[in-house]
Amino acid sequence: MSSSKPVSRRHFTGLVLGSIATAGLLGGCQIRPLYGSAGGGLAGQGAGVADELAAISLDSISGISRRPAARELYNELTFKLGRGTSAPEKKYRLRVQANISTASVGVQQLSDVPASYTMTMNAHFILTDMSTDKVLLTGKSFSTAAFDFSSQRFANERANRDAEERVARSVAEDIHARLAGFFAQQM
Repeated sequence: MSSSKPVSRRHFTGLVLGSIATAGLLGGCQIRPLYGSAGGGLAGQGAGVADELAAISLDSISGISRRPAARELYNELTFKLGRGTSAPEKKYRLRVQANISTASVGVQQLSDVPASYTMTMNAHFILTDMSTDKVLLTGKSFSTAAFDFSSQRFANERANRDAEERVARSVAEDIHARLAGFFAQQM
């Protein structure tokens, strides 16, 4: 059943005024694409976020340099920063220091052997302007991945490496998003 009550004039006026107030509040909001072009700010006239990200020189990952996660983090950041653009002159330097820790979280019943682990990567990054050596942005990122322990040696090694790759990809995604957000704010 539907009700066909007439709307009172007072109720209608309240709805109209509420709609106008909402439109007024939202009128100051700017919605624009993250990778669009805009003039002014730190990035310069007409430069887009993708161009600024491609102008970042990435130093080697310190702290975990001999682990597969360092290579994965470096490769992911290199791909995300330079994607879709020509190789411009580098204006910024990104330094990343990371560490990885592993902890057992479950024990197999009646054997005191770990059943699963969690791996955590913590990364600290610093973005500097190469011409002035001024620090533009610093931040911390972390990610955690779980993996199971089995009675097979190769399976354990592969699970450990997969967890390292997952945390590295996740940290790279977070750092990339923060850098893109920083450059978008400057435009």
